[in-house]
Amino acid sequence: MSTASFALRDESPPLALTVNGRARSLRAEPRTHLADVLRDTLDLTGTHLGCEHGICGACTVLLDGEPARACLTFSGACAGAEVTTIEGLDDDPVAGELRAAFNREHALQCGYCTPGMLIAARDLVLRLPDADERRIRAGLSGNLCRCTGYVGIVRAVRGVIAERRARGIGPTTGGQRGLGPVGARLGTSSGPASDAARTPLRPVAQAETAPSIADLDGDFVPAHRFDQAFTVAHPPDTVFALFGDVEAVAACLPGAMLTGQPTPDAVEGALQVRIGPIAARFRGRARIFRDEAVRTGRILGAGSDAGGRSATQGEIRYRVGPGEIPGTARIDLAVGYTLQGPLAQFGRPGLVRDLAGRLGADFAANLEARLSGAPVPAATGLNPLRLLLTMLTTSLRRRLAAWGRRP
Repeated sequence: MSTASFALRDESPPLALTVNGRARSLRAEPRTHLADVLRDTLDLTGTHLGCEHGICGACTVLLDGEPARACLTFSGACAGAEVTTIEGLDDDPVAGELRAAFNREHALQCGYCTPGMLIAARDLVLRLPDADERRIRAGLSGNLCRCTGYVGIVRAVRGVIAERRARGIGPTTGGQRGLGPVGARLGTSSGPASDAARTPLRPVAQAETAPSIADLDGDFVPAHRFDQAFTVAHPPDTVFALFGDVEAVAACLPGAMLTGQPTPDAVEGALQVRIGPIAARFRGRARIFRDEAVRTGRILGAGSDAGGRSATQGEIRYRVGPGEIPGTARIDLAVGYTLQGPLAQFGRPGLVRDLAGRLGADFAANLEARLSGAPVPAATGLNPLRLLLTMLTTSLRRRLAAWGRRP
């Protein structure tokens, strides 16, 4: 039996958070969606539910000041967070200007998408330096409207941005983020000290082309960070030595594959992941840094998704030290990333952290197995071919049974 363990953070009821400036403490199942908590428990029905798959944007709220999908956000991930719904923007000056502009430009009809649309639009007013229609449309691409055709909405947002810039009011926040709702930094996640310190992700001209090693800037500062740790029942020196074997590490990481011959300081590969409702396969390159004396390392990578034309840049810093039990090793990870493109609309740090947690747990178990000389467990998950065969077999059995009952 594997002794590997994995820890992120402990979450238990009651759930304490700040909603529209008011501290609230309530009971909620950790996997209850934030939208249901807001609507059913707090009676804040301005947060609308549409697709409930993170696609339409009707449920958009602010989590720690950043737009996020309330229908995909687990309440357990919001402990200590600051939540702002459309009701909390009644006295907000930017929201007030947008409401007036929406009325003036006929930017709403049935109004169902309007709460989420206003929150997304307000985020753009605070972020964009000028009234660029292309960027506004990209920024609103995660909020769907079935009535207006978007012309009035875009015109309203452009007008508010132009008027505020003409009055000398510039953008105030969020300029480093990719366009589209990207969620909040929750829990152990933290950002850099200032926007000026951020290094933007370089655009990838061709999604099918992996970024050059030269593009991996050693001074990269990620937009989001979070920490992880796990323990394996092997000495630290043994574990750190294995981390120097790129092929062995890739074999332990679910969804990872090497696409080129690795060198001691660089590797080319791909990682297939699922974030929210979107599956993506990122292909890219990484630079590898190791310090044998203190058993620390850094992996700095960048990649792009050929299918969705999303791009990411990130880093993993790790330290291998002694565990609490003699003969064991504790691996501490600090993960940072920046995400751009369509996937940024769903790649909220809450979802990414959950994905990393699951990958980390599998990686820890696989690492333990490899160090013990046991076969690495096969990846678990849905087998599409088996599912299809099961469906066909079930259908055939039902048809045969029906024919057998005919007179």
